[in-house]
Amino acid sequence: MLLSQLLAPDHVLVPLTSRDKPAVLRELVELLVRSSGGAPDDILHAVREREACQSTGFGYGVAIPHARTPSLSALTLVAGLAAHPIEYGALDGKPVRLFFLLAGPETMAASQVRALARIARLVRREYVRERLLEAVTSEAFCQVVRDAEAR
Repeated sequence: MLLSQLLAPDHVLVPLTSRDKPAVLRELVELLVRSSGGAPDDILHAVREREACQSTGFGYGVAIPHARTPSLSALTLVAGLAAHPIEYGALDGKPVRLFFLLAGPETMAASQVRALARIARLVRREYVRERLLEAVTSEAFCQVVRDAEAR
């Protein structure tokens, strides 16, 4: 599974308008629901519950919030680029600008783990992060992901 198969321009917000962690999570869940359906309260609760266990602030200015919820019938990925760094409680202590929210049903747990690993591998590359941060549209953001996966 390629991330570019899950991530279409209507699944990306450039820029995000939120300025703090709770608002970013809410904004990303609203995007997910607009693009893929599901119950927003259920999805947000699942994301917050997972976040309460351990921050999904990956490091390098990236967060990968994720959750499993019966509210969704398929694995869904949305992303966003914050205009300003957001304090997120990331593992490296640095604020976050790049967000990838991944959610799906329990029955797709293995696919979710594989997708999380793909996102992590993608954003470990500095040049990919730099290009994502330079994206001025959701189309440009998706193109960076496609190009990176083609390498």
